[in-house]
Amino acid sequence: MSAMRALLVLLLLALPAQAQAPLHGGPIRALAVAADGTIATGGFDQSVILWPARTILRWHEGAVAAVIALPAGGFASAGEDARIALWQTGPVPIHVLEGHTAPIAALAAHGDILASAGWDATVRLWPPSGETRVFTGHTGPVTALAFLPDGTLASAGYDGTIRLWPTGQILADTGLPLNALIALPDGTLAAGGADGAIRLLGRDPRTLPASARPIAALAATRDGATLAAASLGGAVTLWSLAEGRLIHTLDGPGLPVWSLGFAPDGATLWTGGADRQLRRWDVATGRGFGPFTETPDAPHPAAFRACSACHTLTPGGPAMAGPTLAGILGRRMGTLPGYRYSERLARGDTTWTRETIADLFTRGPETVLPGTRMPEQVVSDPEDLAALLDYLEAASR
Repeated sequence: MSAMRALLVLLLLALPAQAQAPLHGGPIRALAVAADGTIATGGFDQSVILWPARTILRWHEGAVAAVIALPAGGFASAGEDARIALWQTGPVPIHVLEGHTAPIAALAAHGDILASAGWDATVRLWPPSGETRVFTGHTGPVTALAFLPDGTLASAGYDGTIRLWPTGQILADTGLPLNALIALPDGTLAAGGADGAIRLLGRDPRTLPASARPIAALAATRDGATLAAASLGGAVTLWSLAEGRLIHTLDGPGLPVWSLGFAPDGATLWTGGADRQLRRWDVATGRGFGPFTETPDAPHPAAFRACSACHTLTPGGPAMAGPTLAGILGRRMGTLPGYRYSERLARGDTTWTRETIADLFTRGPETVLPGTRMPEQVVSDPEDLAALLDYLEAASR
């Protein structure tokens, strides 16, 4: 089971639309803001959502780890399924790019050139015509990409290096895994990684102590004046780069923040993370728009907590990593309309009963349904298993 899938077992909260909008059925891993203000979010629930239209695009067969706005319009998304989807306005991609042999972790665009990188340790350039160029040199997953203003591509990865392409020149070797890389208008590169520091590489090299926890994402306003850094500890810091001064520390829910994006005018910062919410912040004051109140989960057995990260019990419920469990008893697996099942579940050769669900959580999904996308988990306590079955039976009435 991949690390991306394992993270789907996080418990997630739902918050009101005034401060943020209820979103994905898993953490928001990627976020991009287009020039017209349209926002695209990519989640561990395998979906891309466009805002403010709230258009849900379900096509990927794995967690979506990278989303970018394309210069000519539309978006590109990629992730665990190692494929890149190019989107315009329709419900299916207008083009699909394939070639990576492992999950894709990063995308970048410059003019009509698209770049990608991932866990296969390669960096790839996808020109609109001609053959794809594949660059090797990193010795581990490549997790971040950025085009400099002159079109030079920079990459960063778990091997701690920042490299320039097509030469492969090592610009810096931090000795620490790197997760984020952005290019500023003056040609400065900003990188963030395991030690929580922001490294600025350019005419005025500096290090900013942004967080005590690893940095997961960086973003900057279009003029390069303000930089935002998100950490796995949940902190988001805003910096004035001219002075290297901390402006604000944003007070969020304390869960990892995976993605950032400034509105075109730089007045608003959007964030997404483990609480699956798209949050909106006033850059000038550092405050969220509207009250941050939470809707508590309905009481349920302890064994259902992992299920609730991927499933709802509401008929026709919100887009999540798995289909709704409403009416699960008596339903053949893989038959709920509107959900893209894994090949194994799509066979529909099992009916969900107390006995088959008990078997699933006694032996584990990977044993009972090899090839399923369900995270591996078992319920070893007989009382917990009985409580889970009673709860699902009641929800099926």
